Amino acid sequence: MIAGTRVRLDDGRMLLLYPTDKPAWSRLTRLLTLGKSRAGKGGCALAWEDVVTWNAGLIAILLPDLPGDATRSDLGDLHEVFGDRGYCALTFRRRPDDAMRLHDLARQAADAGVATVAVGDILYHAPDARLLQDVVTAIREKCTVDTLGYRRERHADRHLKSPEEMERRFAAFPDAIRATAEIARRCTFDLGELSYQYPDERVVDGLTAQQALEQLTEAAVERRFPDGVPAQYRTQIDHELRLIAELAYAPYFLTVNSIVAESRRRGILCQGRGSAANSCVCFMLGITSIDPIKHELLFERFISGERREPPDIDVDFEHERREEIIQWIYETYGRTHAALTAVVTRYRARGAVREVGKALGLPEDLTKALAGLVWGWSQEGVGEKQVQQLNLNM
Repeated sequence: MIAGTRVRLDDGRMLLLYPTDKPAWSRLTRLLTLGKSRAGKGGCALAWEDVVTWNAGLIAILLPDLPGDATRSDLGDLHEVFGDRGYCALTFRRRPDDAMRLHDLARQAADAGVATVAVGDILYHAPDARLLQDVVTAIREKCTVDTLGYRRERHADRHLKSPEEMERRFAAFPDAIRATAEIARRCTFDLGELSYQYPDERVVDGLTAQQALEQLTEAAVERRFPDGVPAQYRTQIDHELRLIAELAYAPYFLTVNSIVAESRRRGILCQGRGSAANSCVCFMLGITSIDPIKHELLFERFISGERREPPDIDVDFEHERREEIIQWIYETYGRTHAALTAVVTRYRARGAVREVGKALGLPEDLTKALAGLVWGWSQEGVGEKQVQQLNLNM
């Protein structure tokens, strides 16, 4: 799989951007973060100057619709910035003038010194997904499929094509076909190269994150056991700190501890929960309130050297003052280093039935009855048997 993105710039230019290596992926994500931070929810506000700033190691494919002066200027900019990493897309739109349009675009690209590449302009994987595409368009536009009008795709050709089919369609542009393989060879970056790197957390000058965590933990242990640490606690704490050091998780513990400490300083009620309660270090620091030694809880359920999964410390804050601590986090770490978690919502079966029913214009009572026939996480949908239960014809 080749990772990349499609961006529309504020001047109307459309680009496909592909990172060739890991540093280029980093620059691409920084570019997208910049655009997302400027725009409202769901938007991305980027200018050509932003692309220029972060272009190193990126392959850019310009997606012009029509030849002309604007495209000629855009191709000139593309060649100046990207050199041989810039391409001009040739795409069939199923219009009467496709042949002449592609010929003129290829000529303008050649004049600018920009190579062409054949692009399929894909929306779905197989031809029979066209109806589904109409349905999701209707859901997005909050209308029915019958009332989509010009918002519906003009043709059913926006599906993946075989290599043979692409060669047949672009027979007049063999270099554009060869460029697809060339781009694939140049894009060596793989998402498997990524591993999470937690930012360094310095809370005590002159100490590493691990040393600071050990110092804070020892101070907490002395407060909890002023007359001496029981051997079982000492053994467990040393074991946890060794594993935390081995997996380099100390900065994360320090961040959570700072947030909890600030909440308590402000008198904001908070409580750690989940598998973090199995940690003696979390218990000593006051992140959690359950004694894992007393209750014989297994630390490896929280952190394991075999799994090597990053720890997850869930902390609940009192509802009325939660925003106060969120703003403190923004002020302390900066808005470029702190963010609310983004969640990708997936349809459950019942929700999908309800949305599709609306898009198809089914009566509300019928849609509700159909949705009631499926389990929330079912992958089977509404079958003939369920429909017959409602005395309906397929």
